[in-house]
Amino acid sequence: MSIKYEKGDDRAYITLNRPEAHNALTEEMVTDIAEALNKADEDDDVLSIIVTGAGDDAFCAGGDLGSMIPAITSGEFPLGRGIAEDPEKDMMLKHTLIRTPIIAAVNGVALAGGTEFLQATDIRIAEEHATFGLPEVSWGLAPAGGSHTRLPRQIPYCRAMEILLTGDRITVEEASKMGLINEVVEKGKGLEAAEEYADSIAENGPLAVRKIKEAVIRGLSVPMEQAFYSEEAIVSDALDSEDAKEGPRAFMEKRDPEFQGK
Repeated sequence: MSIKYEKGDDRAYITLNRPEAHNALTEEMVTDIAEALNKADEDDDVLSIIVTGAGDDAFCAGGDLGSMIPAITSGEFPLGRGIAEDPEKDMMLKHTLIRTPIIAAVNGVALAGGTEFLQATDIRIAEEHATFGLPEVSWGLAPAGGSHTRLPRQIPYCRAMEILLTGDRITVEEASKMGLINEVVEKGKGLEAAEEYADSIAENGPLAVRKIKEAVIRGLSVPMEQAFYSEEAIVSDALDSEDAKEGPRAFMEKRDPEFQGK
Protein backbone atom coordinates (compact mmCIF):
# COMPACT_ATOMS: atom_id res chain seq x y z
CA MET A 1 0.00 0.00 0.00
CA SER A 2 1.33 3.43 -0.96
CA ILE A 3 -0.30 4.94 2.12
CA LYS A 4 -1.84 3.69 5.34
CA TYR A 5 -5.18 5.01 6.52
CA GLU A 6 -6.13 4.33 10.12
CA LYS A 7 -8.84 5.73 12.34
CA GLY A 8 -8.69 6.33 16.07
CA ASP A 9 -11.53 7.41 18.34
CA ASP A 10 -11.60 11.01 17.16
CA ARG A 11 -8.84 11.27 14.56
CA ALA A 12 -7.58 9.77 11.33
CA TYR A 13 -3.98 8.86 10.57
CA ILE A 14 -2.55 9.05 7.05
CA THR A 15 0.94 7.59 6.71
CA LEU A 16 2.94 7.96 3.50
CA ASN A 17 4.26 4.45 3.07
CA ARG A 18 7.33 4.25 0.81
CA PRO A 19 10.13 4.40 3.38
CA GLU A 20 12.58 2.70 1.00
CA ALA A 21 12.18 5.74 -1.32
CA HIS A 22 11.98 8.41 1.41
CA ASN A 23 8.21 8.41 0.89
CA ALA A 24 8.63 10.01 -2.53
CA LEU A 25 5.31 10.52 -4.26
CA THR A 26 3.99 8.39 -7.10
CA GLU A 27 0.82 9.07 -9.08
CA GLU A 28 -0.91 6.36 -7.05
CA MET A 29 0.14 7.99 -3.77
CA VAL A 30 -1.10 11.43 -4.80
CA THR A 31 -4.52 10.00 -5.64
CA ASP A 32 -4.61 7.85 -2.50
CA ILE A 33 -3.69 10.76 -0.23
CA ALA A 34 -6.33 13.01 -1.80
CA GLU A 35 -8.94 10.28 -1.35
CA ALA A 36 -7.87 9.66 2.26
CA LEU A 37 -8.10 13.35 3.15
CA ASN A 38 -11.60 13.57 1.71
CA LYS A 39 -12.64 10.33 3.41
CA ALA A 40 -11.52 11.67 6.79
CA ASP A 41 -13.18 15.03 6.19
CA GLU A 42 -16.51 13.38 5.41
CA ASP A 43 -16.44 11.36 8.65
CA ASP A 44 -18.20 13.26 11.44
CA ASP A 45 -16.31 11.22 14.06
CA VAL A 46 -12.93 12.50 12.79
CA LEU A 47 -12.02 15.74 14.55
CA SER A 48 -8.45 15.99 13.24
CA ILE A 49 -6.22 14.36 10.62
CA ILE A 50 -2.60 13.46 11.43
CA VAL A 51 -0.24 12.98 8.48
CA THR A 52 3.26 11.53 8.78
CA GLY A 53 5.78 9.40 6.89
CA ALA A 54 6.73 5.77 7.37
CA GLY A 55 10.19 5.12 8.80
CA ASP A 56 12.32 7.59 10.72
CA ASP A 57 14.21 9.37 7.92
CA ALA A 58 11.63 11.10 5.78
CA PHE A 59 8.25 12.75 5.82
CA CYS A 60 8.15 13.10 2.02
CA ALA A 61 11.01 13.69 -0.42
CA GLY A 62 8.70 15.08 -3.10
CA GLY A 63 7.73 13.56 -6.41
CA ASP A 64 9.52 10.40 -7.49
CA LEU A 65 12.15 11.59 -10.01
CA GLY A 66 11.92 8.36 -11.97
CA SER A 67 8.16 8.28 -12.46
CA MET A 68 6.19 11.18 -11.04
CA ILE A 69 8.28 14.08 -12.35
CA PRO A 70 8.41 12.77 -15.95
CA ALA A 71 4.62 12.34 -15.83
CA ILE A 72 4.22 15.96 -14.67
CA THR A 73 6.65 17.49 -17.19
CA SER A 74 5.07 15.53 -20.05
CA GLY A 75 1.59 16.68 -19.12
CA GLU A 76 0.38 13.14 -18.41
CA PHE A 77 -0.30 14.03 -14.77
CA PRO A 78 -2.33 17.21 -14.18
CA LEU A 79 -0.40 18.62 -11.21
CA GLY A 80 -0.02 22.25 -12.22
CA ARG A 81 -2.09 21.63 -15.37
CA GLY A 82 -5.83 21.69 -14.75
CA ILE A 83 -5.85 20.00 -11.35
CA ALA A 84 -9.13 21.81 -10.64
CA GLU A 85 -10.70 19.57 -13.26
CA ASP A 86 -9.27 16.47 -11.60
CA PRO A 87 -9.98 16.95 -7.85
CA GLU A 88 -9.34 13.32 -6.97
CA LYS A 89 -5.65 14.12 -7.58
CA ASP A 90 -5.71 17.34 -5.55
CA MET A 91 -3.45 16.13 -2.75
CA MET A 92 -2.05 19.66 -2.33
CA LEU A 93 -5.58 20.97 -1.64
CA LYS A 94 -5.23 23.81 -4.11
CA HIS A 95 -8.90 23.60 -5.07
CA THR A 96 -10.30 21.32 -2.35
CA LEU A 97 -11.41 22.60 1.05
CA ILE A 98 -10.79 20.14 3.87
CA ARG A 99 -12.59 21.54 6.91
CA THR A 100 -11.04 19.10 9.38
CA PRO A 101 -7.75 20.37 10.90
CA ILE A 102 -4.69 18.66 9.43
CA ILE A 103 -1.68 18.12 11.69
CA ALA A 104 1.67 17.22 10.14
CA ALA A 105 4.20 15.14 12.07
CA VAL A 106 7.38 15.73 10.05
CA ASN A 107 9.73 12.88 10.85
CA GLY A 108 12.66 13.72 8.57
CA VAL A 109 13.21 15.07 5.07
CA ALA A 110 10.39 17.20 3.66
CA LEU A 111 11.54 18.41 0.26
CA ALA A 112 9.84 19.63 -2.92
CA GLY A 113 6.33 18.13 -2.80
CA GLY A 114 6.91 17.36 0.88
CA THR A 115 7.39 21.05 1.69
CA GLU A 116 4.50 21.94 -0.61
CA PHE A 117 2.11 19.54 1.07
CA LEU A 118 3.24 20.84 4.45
CA GLN A 119 1.89 24.27 3.48
CA ALA A 120 -1.57 22.73 3.04
CA THR A 121 -1.61 21.55 6.67
CA ASP A 122 -2.72 23.57 9.68
CA ILE A 123 -0.41 22.59 12.54
CA ARG A 124 3.15 21.35 11.91
CA ILE A 125 5.44 19.51 14.28
CA ALA A 126 8.94 18.66 13.08
CA GLU A 127 11.49 16.32 14.60
CA GLU A 128 14.95 17.73 15.22
CA HIS A 129 16.53 16.02 12.18
CA ALA A 130 13.94 17.33 9.68
CA THR A 131 14.99 19.43 6.69
CA PHE A 132 12.89 21.42 4.25
CA GLY A 133 13.24 23.03 0.85
CA LEU A 134 12.00 23.50 -2.69
CA PRO A 135 14.88 22.25 -4.87
CA GLU A 136 12.81 22.19 -8.08
CA VAL A 137 14.55 25.27 -9.51
CA SER A 138 17.91 23.47 -9.37
CA TRP A 139 16.43 20.80 -11.66
CA GLY A 140 15.06 23.36 -14.12
CA LEU A 141 11.57 22.90 -12.71
CA ALA A 142 9.13 25.12 -10.84
CA PRO A 143 7.11 23.94 -7.83
CA ALA A 144 3.58 23.08 -8.95
CA GLY A 145 1.89 22.33 -5.62
CA GLY A 146 0.89 25.81 -4.51
CA SER A 147 4.11 27.26 -3.06
CA HIS A 148 4.09 30.41 -5.21
CA THR A 149 0.76 31.31 -3.64
CA ARG A 150 0.95 29.85 -0.13
CA LEU A 151 4.55 30.35 0.95
CA PRO A 152 4.66 34.19 0.73
CA ARG A 153 1.42 34.24 2.72
CA GLN A 154 2.74 31.96 5.45
CA ILE A 155 6.26 33.30 6.02
CA PRO A 156 7.99 36.63 5.26
CA TYR A 157 8.15 37.41 1.53
CA CYS A 158 11.94 37.63 1.37
CA ARG A 159 12.37 34.22 3.03
CA ALA A 160 9.80 32.68 0.73
CA MET A 161 11.64 34.03 -2.30
CA GLU A 162 14.96 32.79 -0.91
CA ILE A 163 13.54 29.27 -0.62
CA LEU A 164 11.90 29.38 -4.06
CA LEU A 165 14.77 30.96 -6.00
CA THR A 166 17.83 29.28 -4.49
CA GLY A 167 16.51 25.74 -4.06
CA ASP A 168 18.61 25.47 -0.90
CA ARG A 169 17.61 23.28 2.02
CA ILE A 170 16.69 24.87 5.30
CA THR A 171 17.20 23.36 8.72
CA VAL A 172 14.49 22.68 11.25
CA GLU A 173 15.81 25.59 13.33
CA GLU A 174 15.47 27.96 10.37
CA ALA A 175 12.00 26.64 9.59
CA SER A 176 10.94 27.24 13.17
CA LYS A 177 12.41 30.73 13.27
CA MET A 178 10.58 31.85 10.12
CA GLY A 179 7.28 30.34 11.29
CA LEU A 180 6.97 27.52 8.75
CA ILE A 181 6.47 25.03 11.59
CA ASN A 182 4.92 25.24 15.06
CA GLU A 183 7.24 23.15 17.17
CA VAL A 184 10.50 21.17 17.10
CA VAL A 185 10.66 17.91 19.08
CA GLU A 186 13.16 15.13 19.62
CA LYS A 187 13.60 12.46 16.98
CA GLY A 188 10.83 9.88 17.32
CA LYS A 189 8.54 12.23 19.25
CA GLY A 190 6.73 13.88 16.34
CA LEU A 191 3.67 11.65 16.30
CA GLU A 192 3.26 11.92 20.06
CA ALA A 193 3.38 15.72 19.85
CA ALA A 194 0.86 15.70 16.98
CA GLU A 195 -1.49 13.61 19.09
CA GLU A 196 -1.27 16.15 21.90
CA TYR A 197 -2.52 18.83 19.51
CA ALA A 198 -5.26 16.45 18.35
CA ASP A 199 -6.26 15.90 22.00
CA SER A 200 -6.53 19.65 22.52
CA ILE A 201 -8.65 20.11 19.38
CA ALA A 202 -10.94 17.23 20.43
CA GLU A 203 -11.88 19.08 23.61
CA ASN A 204 -13.51 21.87 21.60
CA GLY A 205 -16.80 22.19 19.78
CA PRO A 206 -16.36 20.18 16.54
CA LEU A 207 -18.67 22.39 14.50
CA ALA A 208 -16.88 25.52 15.68
CA VAL A 209 -13.48 24.00 14.82
CA ARG A 210 -14.54 23.19 11.26
CA LYS A 211 -16.19 26.58 10.74
CA ILE A 212 -13.10 28.40 12.05
CA LYS A 213 -10.88 26.60 9.56
CA GLU A 214 -13.31 27.18 6.71
CA ALA A 215 -13.53 30.89 7.50
CA VAL A 216 -9.74 31.23 7.54
CA ILE A 217 -9.14 29.30 4.30
CA ARG A 218 -11.89 31.08 2.38
CA GLY A 219 -10.81 34.45 3.72
CA LEU A 220 -7.24 34.04 2.51
CA SER A 221 -8.34 33.95 -1.13
CA VAL A 222 -10.37 37.18 -1.23
CA PRO A 223 -9.90 40.88 -0.34
CA MET A 224 -10.24 41.66 3.35
CA GLU A 225 -13.64 43.39 3.11
CA GLN A 226 -15.09 40.41 1.26
CA ALA A 227 -13.44 38.08 3.77
CA PHE A 228 -15.30 39.79 6.61
CA TYR A 229 -18.65 39.11 4.92
CA SER A 230 -17.62 35.50 4.29
CA GLU A 231 -16.51 35.11 7.90
CA GLU A 232 -19.83 36.41 9.21
CA ALA A 233 -21.82 33.95 7.11
CA ILE A 234 -19.65 30.95 8.02
CA VAL A 235 -19.29 31.70 11.74
CA SER A 236 -23.03 32.33 12.08
CA ASP A 237 -23.59 28.61 11.57
CA ALA A 238 -21.48 27.90 14.64
CA LEU A 239 -23.07 30.66 16.73
CA ASP A 240 -26.58 29.40 15.92
CA SER A 241 -25.78 25.80 16.87
CA GLU A 242 -26.76 23.71 19.87
CA ASP A 243 -23.06 23.48 20.75
CA ALA A 244 -22.97 27.28 21.09
CA LYS A 245 -25.62 27.00 23.78
CA GLU A 246 -24.03 23.99 25.49
CA GLY A 247 -20.55 25.52 25.84
CA PRO A 248 -21.49 28.59 27.90
CA ARG A 249 -24.07 26.57 29.87
CA ALA A 250 -21.43 24.00 30.84
CA PHE A 251 -19.04 26.79 31.83
CA MET A 252 -21.62 28.36 34.13
CA GLU A 253 -22.45 24.96 35.63
CA LYS A 254 -18.76 24.21 36.14
CA ARG A 255 -18.75 20.99 34.13
CA ASP A 256 -17.24 19.72 30.90
CA PRO A 257 -19.37 20.50 27.83
CA GLU A 258 -21.04 17.68 25.94
CA PHE A 259 -20.75 18.83 22.35
CA GLN A 260 -22.84 17.14 19.66
CA GLY A 261 -21.39 18.80 16.59
CA LYS A 262 -24.69 20.45 15.74
